[in-house]
Amino acid sequence: MPQVPQTFFDALAVRTWCGLALAALGRAREEIDAINVYPVADGDTGTNLYLTLESAYAAVEAAFAGHEAGAGASGPSGAPTLADAARAMAHGALIGARGNSGTILAQLLRGMAQVLAADAEGETGGESAHVGGPALCLALRRAADAAREAVVHPVEGTVLTVASAAADAAAGAEGDCGTVARAAYEGASTALAATPGQLAVLGRAGVVDAGGRGLVTVLGALVETFRGEAPGGGGGGAGAARVRVPVRSSDALDDPVDCVDEDGASGPAFEVIYLLEAEDAAVARLRERLDRLGDSLVVVGGDGLWNVHVHVDDAGAAVEAGVEAGRPYRIRITHFGVGDVHTGGAGRPHRERVQRAVVAVVPGEGLAGLYGEAGATTVLARPGEPPASGELVEAVRRAHAREVVLLPNDADLRHTAAAAAEQARSEGIRVALIPTRSAVQGIAALAVHEPERRFDEDVVAMTSAAGATRYAELAVAERQSWTMAGICQTGDVLGLIDGDVAVIGSDVTATAVAVIDRMLQAGGEMVTLVLGDEAPETIATHLEARVREGYLAVDTVVYRGGRQGALLLIGVE
Repeated sequence: MPQVPQTFFDALAVRTWCGLALAALGRAREEIDAINVYPVADGDTGTNLYLTLESAYAAVEAAFAGHEAGAGASGPSGAPTLADAARAMAHGALIGARGNSGTILAQLLRGMAQVLAADAEGETGGESAHVGGPALCLALRRAADAAREAVVHPVEGTVLTVASAAADAAAGAEGDCGTVARAAYEGASTALAATPGQLAVLGRAGVVDAGGRGLVTVLGALVETFRGEAPGGGGGGAGAARVRVPVRSSDALDDPVDCVDEDGASGPAFEVIYLLEAEDAAVARLRERLDRLGDSLVVVGGDGLWNVHVHVDDAGAAVEAGVEAGRPYRIRITHFGVGDVHTGGAGRPHRERVQRAVVAVVPGEGLAGLYGEAGATTVLARPGEPPASGELVEAVRRAHAREVVLLPNDADLRHTAAAAAEQARSEGIRVALIPTRSAVQGIAALAVHEPERRFDEDVVAMTSAAGATRYAELAVAERQSWTMAGICQTGDVLGLIDGDVAVIGSDVTATAVAVIDRMLQAGGEMVTLVLGDEAPETIATHLEARVREGYLAVDTVVYRGGRQGALLLIGVE
């Protein structure tokens, strides 16, 4: 989209920057993945940066949407304040950070947000709509320092070096935000070109640092935000162009760079990432413990919420350390595998693609287990944290199939899933998107899935099963509101059928009974119940008895969904 140049940093600039940076990383992702040789040559630095920034952008968009929809917004025309937008960007990056590079990028954005928000709010607490070049200089310095502090063992020739060079160059610039951003970009580009001479593994491969290349791309988008056009041919920087970029297979790193440590030892077997709710003192102890367990340790965040990334041989011990420090969640453990690029082997066997796979978005750990047992690759969507399109694309790639059936299981994810399907198709994967609007529709589709039959026939059967399943959920009203069933009050139990409020009650079980009765008036053969963690202990027994006594030849099946947002999901086939 065309950009109007501006000289100051405000909430709109945050939004514009995130959008431009996301688009630029999307264009550069494959190139950045191809030059990823440090700290491990797993070919995903560009993807991780993209997913991290996609989460930041989504959070900023949500902040704007919330202010535009609400009355009495604090900024002009219903826009959030600069402080709100900057903090949303930082929080989104923190909760969506992926891999070593994404975690560092999240801390860079957090450091910038701290300065932008503090400068905008001022010492008196009054809110300024925007800040200028000097504040951007300070923000870039704080970003570089915060990122370096977050890495337990900083290494020169990496993104940390590039970030410091950007801050140094910005400090020497005088003028508006456009001037400062341009100086930072040029300083980062120069530093990036020098990285092969600072880090031996980069020099041997003949590439620049992938994380640094990503940061230069992000800074190029910052220049475009303030000047209206991208610098240096798309943000790569002249310095980056002078360094050889090898072309590698997007399907697998069949000829990986040898990443054995300098002392000859191979790297750890697992990558462990999780969000952590913990106090500062507990996190300080956690850093020490994880540092003894493995390497590539990065802990970012603050104010009670942290993102932890580490490479270890004992994944269980890394998670246990998080449990002792606080409450870890969104835990991701990746087994690098014997003989692959992480463990320094000479090569790894090529894994043949399966013919067909199912990728599904699920709202809770319990359903993730259920779908996994049925052979599906799952993407966990926690309450308030819907997956981005890049996360769905990553899951499609992880399924490693020629044909993929995608189940979004949420009406609000229709466009996100469509974008992910289009991206996967451009990579040569045949993808069929079944517009499931609830996890219970996904269960019905998965029940009739037969990988052995023709793809089109399988998709038709799964679509028919999903379409023949009515869905409902029970939730608690967060505020007084008008609904299709009348006015609800805070704390009321809402029964939503096919997305619309149909029943308002005060008791969870009684409301569930009313919803099931309404759904079965049109007939049905099977009732599926998915219980959330906060559902009453006896509700399943009560509802099973109600169906058995009131509706002949109707079966009931019950699943435990875990922390899924809704009290209860109901499906009627």
